[in-house]
Amino acid sequence: MNLPASPKLRGHLAMLLFSALVAGSFSLGSMAANEIAPAALNAARFAIASVVIGAAVMATGGFSAGTFRAPWRYLVLGGLFAGYFVLMFEGLKTAAPISAAAVFTMVPVMSAGFGWLLLRQITTPHMAAALAIGATGAMWVIFRADWAALMAFQIGPGEMIYFWGCVAHALYTPMVRRLNRGERAVEFTFGMLVAGFAVLLIYGWDDLLATDWMALPPIVWITLIYISLFASSATFVLLQFATLRLPSGKVMAYTYLTPSWVILWEIALGNGAPRGLVLGGIVLTVVALVMLLRDDAVTRTDPTHPPETARTRPD
Repeated sequence: MNLPASPKLRGHLAMLLFSALVAGSFSLGSMAANEIAPAALNAARFAIASVVIGAAVMATGGFSAGTFRAPWRYLVLGGLFAGYFVLMFEGLKTAAPISAAAVFTMVPVMSAGFGWLLLRQITTPHMAAALAIGATGAMWVIFRADWAALMAFQIGPGEMIYFWGCVAHALYTPMVRRLNRGERAVEFTFGMLVAGFAVLLIYGWDDLLATDWMALPPIVWITLIYISLFASSATFVLLQFATLRLPSGKVMAYTYLTPSWVILWEIALGNGAPRGLVLGGIVLTVVALVMLLRDDAVTRTDPTHPPETARTRPD
C-alpha cells in the first residue's frame, strides 16, 4: 500500500500514530513511576532507543556525510527531551494518567508561541481559537471538572512538575525545524537520542548505580520496553518526520487526542473511565483538533489565505 503523496498528509498521519503511541506511556508510566528513579528509567530508555534507531539508520543506507555537523544541535535537542521525560515521570508519581495527558495538551499553545519566536510561523485567528478551545478543555480535565478548584487554581504537584516538562517539549518542536540541516529523520533522531542519553548519564549517574535492576518488578520492565520501542524510537521518528512537514502548532495539535487515547488505555488496563463532567473537557480537546485540521485544509486550498512561513535552518 502506497503512502499518500502529499507531504502534509503524511505528516498528519505520522502525528495520528504518534498520539496513540504516546498515550500508552501515561498509563504504564503511572504504574512504574514509583518503582524506579525517573533519571535511571529514562537513561535506559534513551540507550535502548539509540541502539534501535542506530540499527534503523544502518539498515536504510547508513549515515550521510553531514549528519554529525555541529553536534551541539543534538545536545540542545537531547537535553530538552531528556528534561521532558524526567519531569514527566516525576509528575506521574502523583498525577493521574488522564490528568497528566490533559497537561500534555497545553503543549500546542506553547509550541505555537515558540514557533513564532524561533521560526516566525504565523498563527491564524482560526488556529488561535482552536488552541484556546483545546486549552480550555485541558484545564477542565486537569482540575477534574471542579469549578471551585479551577477558581482557586488548585493544581496538583504532579501536574505542576509535568507542566515544566511540557514547556521543554513545546520548545523542542520548533527547535527541530530550526536546527535540522537536511538530515533524514532517523539520522537526526539518532543524534538527539545519543546526546539525550549522555545528558541523563551525567545527571542520573547516582540513580543508575543505586538501582537494583534485577529486583525491579515486571511492570517496570514492561514500561521500559514499551517506552523504548514504541513511545521513544517510533514516536521520535514520527515527530521529526511531521515537524519537517507541518507548522509547529499543528504538529503538536495532535496532543489533543492524547487524553482520549489514555481513557482507552485506562479502560483496557482495568482502571476505569473518568466521570461524565470530565469527559466534557475531552470533547473540547477533540473539537480543537478538528478545527486545526480544518484550518490546515483552508490553508492548502484557499489562495487568499496567507501562508505560514518558517525558516528551516539557521542563517
